[in-house]
Amino acid sequence: MSTFKALGLNDAILQAVTDMGFKAPSEVQEKAIPVLLREETDVVALAQTGTGKTAAFGFPLIQRIDVNNRNTQGLILSPTRELCLQITNELKNYSSHVKGLNVVAVYGGANIQEQARQISRGAQIIVATPGRMQDMMRRNMVDITGIDYCVLDEADEMLNMGFYEDITTILADTPKDKKTWLFSATMPKEVARIAKQFMKSPIEITVGTKNMGAENVSHEYYMVNARDRYQALKRLADANPEIFSVIFCRTKRDTQKVAENLIEDGYNASALHGDLSQNQRDLVMKSFRNRQIQMLVATDVAARGIDVDDVTHVINYQLPDEIETYTHRSGRTGRAGKTGISMVIVSKSELRKIRTLEKIINKKFTQKEIPSGMEICEVQLMHLANDIRNTKINEEINPYLYSINEVLEGLSREEVIKKVFSVEFTRFFNYYQKAKDLNVAVKADLKEESGESTRFFINVGGKDGFDWMSLKDFLKETTGLGDGIYKVDCKDSFSFFNTDTEHKDTILALFEDFKLQGRQIHVEVTKDTRGGGGGGKRKKGGKGRGRRNDSGFNGNQRGRNSKGSGERRGKSKPNKKENKSPFSGKRRRRDR
Repeated sequence: MSTFKALGLNDAILQAVTDMGFKAPSEVQEKAIPVLLREETDVVALAQTGTGKTAAFGFPLIQRIDVNNRNTQGLILSPTRELCLQITNELKNYSSHVKGLNVVAVYGGANIQEQARQISRGAQIIVATPGRMQDMMRRNMVDITGIDYCVLDEADEMLNMGFYEDITTILADTPKDKKTWLFSATMPKEVARIAKQFMKSPIEITVGTKNMGAENVSHEYYMVNARDRYQALKRLADANPEIFSVIFCRTKRDTQKVAENLIEDGYNASALHGDLSQNQRDLVMKSFRNRQIQMLVATDVAARGIDVDDVTHVINYQLPDEIETYTHRSGRTGRAGKTGISMVIVSKSELRKIRTLEKIINKKFTQKEIPSGMEICEVQLMHLANDIRNTKINEEINPYLYSINEVLEGLSREEVIKKVFSVEFTRFFNYYQKAKDLNVAVKADLKEESGESTRFFINVGGKDGFDWMSLKDFLKETTGLGDGIYKVDCKDSFSFFNTDTEHKDTILALFEDFKLQGRQIHVEVTKDTRGGGGGGKRKKGGKGRGRRNDSGFNGNQRGRNSKGSGERRGKSKPNKKENKSPFSGKRRRRDR
């Protein structure tokens, strides 16, 4: 095993490494640091989130900076405010024994004049989000025309968030002879395009396989009916009492609704999405890091930059539209060498997405069953037993023991144990004794064949400006069925969609006399099965705004202002609760 000293780091950085308790370099650090220290070259480094990429570029950058020169020599671009601040703080820790080095964070939501003043005092390294950096460049508040090094951290996330134009504008204002270090978890075509346009014969460093999931994360999926998605989420949480998780939803509305329902049901949960103020986001993240929140419900955009090492589970309440996004989601767990679990809750129509993901991340998904009520009762009882066994005795209880013994006089040891555990058992037993089985068999006959699902024809399609996603969002919002709309297939001048048969009369009645921008919309039941669920092949000449491939994932990246990537329209209506949660008002906080 290599050591940090063997990588070529100087004494000042090695002292900081010792202070921070780092024992040995990670694989990406071992591969990248010697190259970045020795070679005057551009570098593309591909490694999963949580593998130590910040130190991999941070140590060499600090060592290469001339602290006697107060001009800006290094620029680091990162996708979010949280990640920008995190990188800045880590660089300050790395350079704690380097006198005269100044690192300044530049990000939105803070006073731009104060950031400009910090830079004017001398900032050898600037860590910035693309939007705020471009804003400061337009106002002539920052000069990056003489930098020696530019680092693009989490490049795939920045480009997935729609920062391509911002990044190219920023890079165009930097010297052609600078060295560019690009760090990314995946290598989509947009990242490759940046590398080709702005880098000269870069050395490529790969940890694992391109676009591959983290080695220490296991992947599971649970097949349920769409209407049972929320109940499945609660059971997964109940079956994992020590859960410390990030739950991903596609839209802000779904994120807020799921979080509100979890809180109402007694779970320590909170929402993280783009409608929160920066102060609200900071408070939520502080509570999550302190484990006052066990279940953080987030959109993909809002969750970017979250860096919490001990997340036990990532739960995909809804799958993302892009494959690369799933890689980033699952990378939130299994960090820093620890193991983690990525769970996916899917309906039958989404099963093909699981198969596509398996091929891309080169990982096998394990199908698992949503636990039954009695299985959860057993898990919770054993958890309580372990809690009692491991609880440190508080000797302050001694003065009360005599009175307690008087109250319990005449009870045997077995009776005391039964009574203590019955408090917990009764809550779960009453809640789950009549709970239905939420699992859907993968090999069951199709719903349409069994009559449980009805397929509809609608007379709008690509010529009307719809693609499968925007049409699904329109139907979800119009009908109020949320995930009850599925198998949407958008053609050129018409489309198909499915709902459970129980909603057939409601759908037909709703569209009996329905107009969209003055045009009469016709919906009728059809036996047509062409095109499959969620975007089969289009007719030649189709004009849908986005193209969906056979995998069920969207084939093109969308910018920040589009209705994709976690911020699309959509109406979430979690189904009725089985009954009042056993956690309501009694969920124990685990403040650690």
